[in-house]
Order: sequence, then C-alpha cells, then structure tokens
Amino acid sequence: MPPNDAIDVAELRQELVRPGGLWQAVDLVAETGSTNADLAARARDGGAAGTVLITDYQSAGRGRQGRTWTAPPGSGIAMSILLRPDGIDPRRWTWLSLLAGLAVADGVRRVANLPAVLKWPNDVLVAGRKLCGILSERVDTSRGPACVVGIGINVSLDDHQLPVPSATSLAIAAREHSGVLPSRTAVIATVLAAFELLYGRWEAQAGDDASLAASYVARCDTIGRQVRVELSGRRSVEGIANRIDADGRLVIRTTSGSAVYGAGDVVHLQS
Repeated sequence: MPPNDAIDVAELRQELVRPGGLWQAVDLVAETGSTNADLAARARDGGAAGTVLITDYQSAGRGRQGRTWTAPPGSGIAMSILLRPDGIDPRRWTWLSLLAGLAVADGVRRVANLPAVLKWPNDVLVAGRKLCGILSERVDTSRGPACVVGIGINVSLDDHQLPVPSATSLAIAAREHSGVLPSRTAVIATVLAAFELLYGRWEAQAGDDASLAASYVARCDTIGRQVRVELSGRRSVEGIANRIDADGRLVIRTTSGSAVYGAGDVVHLQS
C-alpha cells in the first residue's frame, strides 16, 4: 500500500461505471457523519440505483443495534451503496446484507490473499477477528422502497487503534497471515465488482437462487457451529447453526426444536 493511500475516485469510476452496469455513480467526500444517512437522503430525493458514496472519515458511523463505529481519517473504507431491487419480494431483501458480506469476503481473498470468512449474517472475519461490518437499511421513497447498504472495512489500523480486541484490519491480517496490503482503491474496486456479479445473479433469479445460497454457505463459518444468538431485550438462544433458509435467515437446532432468526448477534461457542 502506498504511504499516502488516497482513494482514487477517477480510477474507480473508470473501472466500475459503464452503460448497463450496476454502478452508475461513484462519489467521494472528505468527511461526513454517515454515508448511510447521506445516501438515504439522496434516495428520498430520487437518487439513482447504483450510486456509491465513499468517505475518508465518518464521524457518526452506525452498526447493528445502534452501535457507533468510527476510525481515524484515511485508516479504513466507509462506503454505502444505493439499491432499488424492483419486483423482488421484500422478504428476500435480507439477502442484500448477506451478498455484501460475501462480496467483501471474496474481494479480500482476491485482492489481499487473506482467508476471509463470514459470520452470519454479514460480519467478515479473518482468523476469528472482525475485519468488516455491514448495515443495511430500507428507505421508503416516492419512487418506492430502496435499500442502502453500508460497508466499513478496517484497512491500516494497528492493534492500539482498534475499537475492540476482537477486531482486526487488513494491515494486521496481512502481517499475521502472509497476505498483502492493497490500496484502498483496489479493495473498493474489487469488492464492488464482486457485489455487482452477485447482485446480478440474485436479481436474475428474483431473489431465489439456490446456487447463490450455496456460495454463501461455503464462505460462512457459522454453519455447523454451536452458537448463541443474542436478541433484543437481553434474550438469547443457544444451539447448532444448521442452515440458511431461502430468505437468508439462520436456522438454529435447539434442544426444543428448530428456530429461525432474521436478525441478532451471533457468538461462536466452539472452534
């Protein structure tokens, strides 16, 4: 990675934006509160599907269950994408988060040569430590519902800069697992190219693609594990993560039978 790892938006536009492709606009801002909030506002104002918004510094980034997420300027990737999956049953939209996680895992494997895997639904891990978080939000607009998917990837953070000991970055993982540390531009381009291919498959099958589900399961380190799913209201359930259903939900085999969860924090309880 170059010493001054500036994101090259012109290169991204050249590589990603083309007639008939998914990505129609790629924008970069130096600083903002939340790329998800900004892109949701654009969606309400009629913003086009396939818009990508990237920032060098996000001061009010959000994760699941209202958690905050921040990183020093220039140390990571914070971006959001705007999608309008017209004609697809909204129950299938849960797959958008999973597709984003799969795109990041596959992109990191390709561009950084690191053994990235998924923890359901969309955390990207390397050697059990979290590299990337994803937050998808439905937005109601005058043109119908849209979805904004936010992606945050730790790139050059060192151990003392990480928000929690269970996190990691591309820089740390590259040192520990004989990977390479690519530029942020290369990571963004590779991840978005991977997402475009996955989204195209998902859209072509109206959100119901068994082969895509198999691709996700092949990258998912949760399936087959003893897990605890932590739910809202301090509730939790333990069991074996058995499979992913057609809507991208996690099916848990418990002592009292099977249970299905569309949201929740998963804790892996065995290696």
